[in-house]
Amino acid sequence: MLKVLVPTIMMIPTTWLVNKKWLWITTSSQGLAIALISLTWMKWETETAWNSSNLYIATDPLSTPLLVLSCWLLPLMIIASQNHVSPEPITRQRTFIMLLITLQIFLILAFGSTEIMMFYIMFEATLIPTLIIITRWGNQAERLNAGTYFLFYTLAGSLPLLVALLILQKDIGSLSLFIMQHADMTMTSWSVKIWWVGCLVAFLVKMPLYGVHLWLPKAHVEAPIAGSMVLAAVLLKLGGYGMMRIMTVLTPLTKELAYPFIILALWGIIMTGSICMRQTDLKSMIAYSSVSHMGLVAAGILIQTPWGFTGAIILMIAHGLVSSALFCMANTNYERTHSRTLLLARGLQTLLPLMATWWFISSLANLALPPLPNLMGELMIITSMFNWSYFTIILTGLGTLITAGYSLYMFLMTQRGPTPNHILGLEPTHTREHLLIMLHLMPLLLLMVKPELMWGWCL
Repeated sequence: MLKVLVPTIMMIPTTWLVNKKWLWITTSSQGLAIALISLTWMKWETETAWNSSNLYIATDPLSTPLLVLSCWLLPLMIIASQNHVSPEPITRQRTFIMLLITLQIFLILAFGSTEIMMFYIMFEATLIPTLIIITRWGNQAERLNAGTYFLFYTLAGSLPLLVALLILQKDIGSLSLFIMQHADMTMTSWSVKIWWVGCLVAFLVKMPLYGVHLWLPKAHVEAPIAGSMVLAAVLLKLGGYGMMRIMTVLTPLTKELAYPFIILALWGIIMTGSICMRQTDLKSMIAYSSVSHMGLVAAGILIQTPWGFTGAIILMIAHGLVSSALFCMANTNYERTHSRTLLLARGLQTLLPLMATWWFISSLANLALPPLPNLMGELMIITSMFNWSYFTIILTGLGTLITAGYSLYMFLMTQRGPTPNHILGLEPTHTREHLLIMLHLMPLLLLMVKPELMWGWCL
């Protein structure tokens, strides 16, 4: 673990000391080197699959894919932000990159922690750099409002979790993941039901569950490209990961108490998908599609079957790569046309043909085309949901159809049709942008060949 954590921490002095001419090249190449080193975590040698560097930090098949995704995303965020941030004074550029590195350090410590309390502290610490990135480097005046939404939704959800964890510490005597999974929590009083909700609400707000999702579209639309990427690809996954970790303790109560949350998650798939169908703002549409996908993940985790858990992990990783790629492409459009409105920038296929290919692949991945990992994750969750209750097939099936509808609508609206005269003089795409999308889609396509890397410990 330290072989990744120490170089990541050392990137902060590098960022401040490197010559300004080499700032972006040095940080992105060092980030890529760290991402490649992190791939060594994928080799599990022990029988329990826990690879521990000390008592407090360890990796296992559930956290490893998310850790590697977090490390992989840092260089991509730096590459994507270059055009947006490089005109600014050099001190602000260094501050921006330092915030991204700090975010990665918090994420590595959150996914790698074996103590739930350390996970909670890092879970909350990710708020600070994200909030600064949104409110300082966002696009419009509305960004302060979006930052407030983001802060208060997340904090209001996670304070009950702190109390719930302190109660758990009192009852079990430890918050270590190694001990918690063997703990017996056979409690029946009314207060325990409130404790159960307190444990889950923070993660459901972060995912986000439909009903407490209003902070997400605002934060996505106002955030700069790096903020959108890290929100979509990793920060939403903190919620799913936290739920999977704490579910082992909540087991006897979950059978009855999970019903309203499962219903909300499944209903959210339909509702947010329908909202996507009539969005005019490109970034807002991709943000709502994230809520829809994470609803499926939440439902898969809440029914607590091996297939549901595995499907949830696979879908989280696949969705992280795809939605991040979609935000990058929405940003390349925005940098040229200075508008996110779908109606104003159409027929881009004739102007930027290679970018249209990336749009096509990403849109198909978003609607879960076989044999991509997105389909594998969705099928596993839908199958386990159907096995749990036959009626869920109506909602999940309809959700799949709607997802296909808005993904194709997004592709057709941006790439096809007559090109308006006001965008005929667009700047051509750069190698940097194509590299960025390649680095998103290549892992996705390679995971089709070896999907067991992200199955987790369930199958």
